[in-house]
Amino acid sequence: MDISSIQPHVQASDMPLEELAGNPKLSEAEKVGELSRQFEAVLLRQILGEAQKTVIKSKYSDDSVASGIYRDMTTSQLADSISKSGSFGLAQSLKQQLVRQLKKT
Repeated sequence: MDISSIQPHVQASDMPLEELAGNPKLSEAEKVGELSRQFEAVLLRQILGEAQKTVIKSKYSDDSVASGIYRDMTTSQLADSISKSGSFGLAQSLKQQLVRQLKKT
């Protein structure tokens, strides 16, 4: 009986970064691709966070702890969405460079 067909293919984007490097089911290109995407997401979070600091405060804006947490969560989700869409392009460029260096070694 072939049990290997029952096992679904593991997606690199579904696992935490700590488990990514040691997973034998993923190819090196998949690992490098997900690492590049997550790096791009971190940079986007910082860019979006800094961009929000320039917003002019008004009497209608809420500066409570809860609104800060909500703002951070939405910024994080937006950065992940942009990164997963591939529209920013930094992750793809970084992946190409890293895969090229892996092939040389």
